Amino acid sequence: MNKPPVSISLSSYGADLVRQRGQGSFIDLLAAAGATRIEWREELLTHEEPALLADATQARGLESVYSSPMELWLAGQSKPNPELAVTLQRAQAFGAKWLKVSLGYFTDNNDLQALARQLSQSPVQLLVENDQTLHGGRIEPFQRFFTEVEQHNLPIKMTFDIGNWQWQDQSAASAARLLGRHVGYVHCKAVARRADGKLVAMPPSASDLHLWEQLLRHMAQGVMRAAEYPLQGDDLVQLTTEHVATLARLGQSRLESAHV
Repeated sequence: MNKPPVSISLSSYGADLVRQRGQGSFIDLLAAAGATRIEWREELLTHEEPALLADATQARGLESVYSSPMELWLAGQSKPNPELAVTLQRAQAFGAKWLKVSLGYFTDNNDLQALARQLSQSPVQLLVENDQTLHGGRIEPFQRFFTEVEQHNLPIKMTFDIGNWQWQDQSAASAARLLGRHVGYVHCKAVARRADGKLVAMPPSASDLHLWEQLLRHMAQGVMRAAEYPLQGDDLVQLTTEHVATLARLGQSRLESAHV
């Protein structure tokens, strides 16, 4: 049975370690752990050479997602973020097939045809994520955005961040039901509230994995999924291997029962 593609967001290893070691140092680790994709993090870049990373990644049989914190739509502007064109080029330089960005301030005045023209000039597929903000982390703007995406037949999918819905007190289950058919990438992370009231990403418990199983039922079979939670320990290869296997199993029970 084909396993779903599993990506690792390099932010999972902690910003300090990633900046200290450089993102390219994780290529061999992810390949050894059985991951199929690596998610470069723009905000953690230091002195990386995109072409070298693209070659090294391909040599190890990995594919790439490029994650940028940019917002697709800026407040008060109908055209897409002026940074989009250069960010698509940067993603391509890293050998990425996908660029992940945040939605930003989507309104009925946004120019989807201008967005279509930009995307037609790049081979990189756009993935738009729910972030932790009031304007870009709620269900309703994504419903409106993907209605427009469908009407304009744009090659855009959603990055569904399971944990981020909690920052705006939104239901991940409702989001999956309403938006699941648009999802091309799932960011997996559990969330806990610290004693000071701050929400933080956590590795999944058994109950989290059960919830994630339910959410994936609303999405395409075998959808790409990623770890975006702390992966920290003495043996990072062993730890990553375990989490890659866990994430690859999500949604497989549905497939197995269909073949019985």
